Amino acid sequence: MKKSGILNRHLAGALAELGHGDGVLICDVGMPIPPGPRVVDLAFRAGVPSFAEVLDGLLDELVVDGATAAEETGEANPEAARLLTARLPDLELVSHERLKELTASARLVVRTGEARPYANVLLRCGVFF
Repeated sequence: MKKSGILNRHLAGALAELGHGDGVLICDVGMPIPPGPRVVDLAFRAGVPSFAEVLDGLLDELVVDGATAAEETGEANPEAARLLTARLPDLELVSHERLKELTASARLVVRTGEARPYANVLLRCGVFF
């Protein structure tokens, strides 16, 4: 049994399958998820687990080459915007509609219990060497 890191077997397994350039969307409960990407749904109750908890847990496990979020986040959810810019200094901003389009090419979607709008980010996997 693992004693640290991500303990959810479905999420840990999905992360182990990712490669360079693969997309991972971390999203709130309201983000529409298109058919195609593998989905690990962590949502338990509204707010549990939070977007921040899941983002931090994934950033501890993944090499991230880049990230994309909706430009509307700054106005609609300033707390999420501050979190994203603090954790991902090279964050690219696009329209929310464009972010939803990009989601279709993600390899993995991790749905959180976050119940505040625009708490979504698409991470692009890098390599550790």
